[in-house]
Amino acid sequence: MNTKDIKLQLENRLEALRARLSSIKSDVSQAHSVDSAEQAQERENDEVLDAIGNETRASIAEIQAALDRLEAGTYGLCDECGGKIGEQRLSAIPEATRCVDCAA
Repeated sequence: MNTKDIKLQLENRLEALRARLSSIKSDVSQAHSVDSAEQAQERENDEVLDAIGNETRASIAEIQAALDRLEAGTYGLCDECGGKIGEQRLSAIPEATRCVDCAA
């Protein structure tokens, strides 16, 4: 497992997620229309954007935690059993905190 490649991949994803979150914040802060029908649609859109923003913040936290584990030397160890998380799992989900057995 090449930790430099994993770190770069996580940092790139983190940057992309932060850009997405910034865009979401910008979209939500837009002024609403004076037309009540349009305003209702805009508010519904804001709720969707808020949910996407919450998911994005959660993903940012997971990726940052993975980067912290890389720095601490605990990356790739299962939080549940302490065993190694398989390389295939980490390739698919670099921020994974549990091995396949414990995640099931």
